[in-house]
Amino acid sequence: MQNHNEIELSALGMAIGTVVTVSEILKNNGLATEKQILTSTVGTKDEAKGRLVRKAKIEILLTKTENFNDLMAAAKAERIANSNAGKLKSGENSGEEIRPEEEKEAEVVSG
Repeated sequence: MQNHNEIELSALGMAIGTVVTVSEILKNNGLATEKQILTSTVGTKDEAKGRLVRKAKIEILLTKTENFNDLMAAAKAERIANSNAGKLKSGENSGEEIRPEEEKEAEVVSG
């Protein structure tokens, strides 16, 4: 959605639930609005039975919300902040160095 103003999600058969869920998540998070929903049936050949099978199809057309870019920027800033907090918590970027003899002691102690 970052590269296009509209996207179309489509699915056949059992995948319809997944597409509807993705659409609802985008809408509930304020990233997209629903423009159009189309349902139909399509014929596909069942290779095992050698006959035509009708399957349900859904197409959901979504458009970006006006505040899409703001929401994406905020989410990116939050990911960066969480990543930096995780590094600090684990000791990364703290300037601490483990000398080889300390590393060996740590291995013996931890087992």
